[in-house]
Amino acid sequence: MKKVAIIGAGLLGRVTALNLLENEEIELTIYEKAGYDGEEAAASTAAGMLAPFAELETAESAILDHGMRSIKLWPAILEKIGIPEAYQQTGSIITAHPQDQAELDRFISTLHAKVPAAEGIRTLDNRALVELEPSLKHHTQAYHLYAEGQVNSAMFIEASTKYLLDHPRVTWHENHPIDEGLSNVDTFNALHSTDFDWVFDTRGLGAKADMPELRGVRGEVFWLDAPEVDISRPTRLMHPRYKIYIVPRANHRFVIGATEIESEDDSPMSVRSSLELLSAVYSMHPSFAEARIVKTKTDLRPTLEDNLPRIEQHKGFTRINGLYRHGYLLAPAIVEEALNTGIRRSA
Repeated sequence: MKKVAIIGAGLLGRVTALNLLENEEIELTIYEKAGYDGEEAAASTAAGMLAPFAELETAESAILDHGMRSIKLWPAILEKIGIPEAYQQTGSIITAHPQDQAELDRFISTLHAKVPAAEGIRTLDNRALVELEPSLKHHTQAYHLYAEGQVNSAMFIEASTKYLLDHPRVTWHENHPIDEGLSNVDTFNALHSTDFDWVFDTRGLGAKADMPELRGVRGEVFWLDAPEVDISRPTRLMHPRYKIYIVPRANHRFVIGATEIESEDDSPMSVRSSLELLSAVYSMHPSFAEARIVKTKTDLRPTLEDNLPRIEQHKGFTRINGLYRHGYLLAPAIVEEALNTGIRRSA
């Protein structure tokens, strides 16, 4: 039996664990600085969008490649933990108000330049848009990025917690931070009196002492109950200052957020952010005016200088970090790459 440790049970740690458990010769020990529920992880704040085309405006082509791979990998992961319904792939909608049409045109032009033959992008006039999303009838033009989708992040965190806690080859230590000795397996074993064959560091911002270039990028989201709104796909509203996203959940609940704020402040949401987000979502659909605010949440996404993920391999040691705002979009593909170049190759 090969003994493997995972340090950090956020999104990356959980996806890594689920992959490793495919090998019946692996016994896992998970160390997490917080509780089992994942409430302190950035993964619990994320909307779970699988939007490789939409992110391509400001991202490298590697984001598209890894994102498309992750879209193929997610269904099997969710099936494994018993929640296939947490996956949706009916595309996403991108639109803008008439005064911001130039912003939308610029965005789509960038995608056309980066994606050969504009594969995956469909132009919608008002009639075509209403066929897909009747609630957006007051928008005159939009684009359907039909290869995109979403993972219900709350369902994933809950189901993966139960699966890993119940698994006979998993030992999970909650409220157990590890902040030192994460450079190679021998150093880790010597410092912590363990005998692991391999160690995975998936701590996110918790790895900052070992990765000084790591920074946090603030994310802010609202959960709204809006019984009078019927939007079925992730929808983005282009704006010169911010790009709001609306991600539907069951029973007319919606996750509302914007892409990023360059700040390591994880305090509660400010009045200004609240006003901007809620005003924007109200302008998207007037029935949001009667929505009820269920909760707000802020968190920090681990980000490196180039805004790209990084895999570091040492002796019996793998560090994965820097998923930025692309957590659910990239995690399965990045973990697959890390395992294929590390522990699987050594087996």
